[in-house]
Amino acid sequence: MSEDTHADWPEGVPHRLYGRRRGHKLRPRQERLLADAVPRLRFTDTGFAADATGLWLEVGFGGGEHTLALLREHPDTAIIASEVYEHGLCSLLTEIVPDGEETTFPLPPRLRLWPADARELLLALPEGSLDRLFLMFPDPWPKSRHAKRRFVHPEMLPILARALKPGTEWRIASDDPTYQHWVEETLRPSALFSGAAPAEERPEGWPPTRYEAKAIAAGRKPFYWVWKRAG
Repeated sequence: MSEDTHADWPEGVPHRLYGRRRGHKLRPRQERLLADAVPRLRFTDTGFAADATGLWLEVGFGGGEHTLALLREHPDTAIIASEVYEHGLCSLLTEIVPDGEETTFPLPPRLRLWPADARELLLALPEGSLDRLFLMFPDPWPKSRHAKRRFVHPEMLPILARALKPGTEWRIASDDPTYQHWVEETLRPSALFSGAAPAEERPEGWPPTRYEAKAIAAGRKPFYWVWKRAG
């Protein structure tokens, strides 16, 4: 699936993807995972799991523990896991790819990766492709001048709504007060999504993440939203 969708890019949303792609130097095993395993698992077609009960997308999966928990708990659901940070990709791949088998491991039937900007994927997906969307503890970009870099953005809402089936869930979690306010400010007035007030304790059926644990240890209070696609 092509990432070249800039012709349809929403006005006001920067084309450039901000945020880290690489941290400290990669180890040889990590280099092999990126070079050999990522291309094999890269998402190219929504038909990769045609017999699945649904198709979910996690945007910015971080270390991958949330994605892997979803796979374990919902084995009949297909998941596209999107992340650009190379160490995050390696963290997830280390759990599913045996060392030395980067080019031969059997592909998980229900998992594909999108190692690029998730916004590009959402623009390219067929209408009504997704049965659930996850955004767990995204980078808050807390400075006002950086608001346009946030994944939750007024200009992105029609793109997200188009990709989701009517009545399906968009789950968002954040521990940052600025982002929490931004989510309410952006989504509450929207006719495309509806949702109750956020929960202040992680709801049942929401796997924990390392970012949530760090937030709670630092004394920050996460909020958990379930937004429903209108219609």
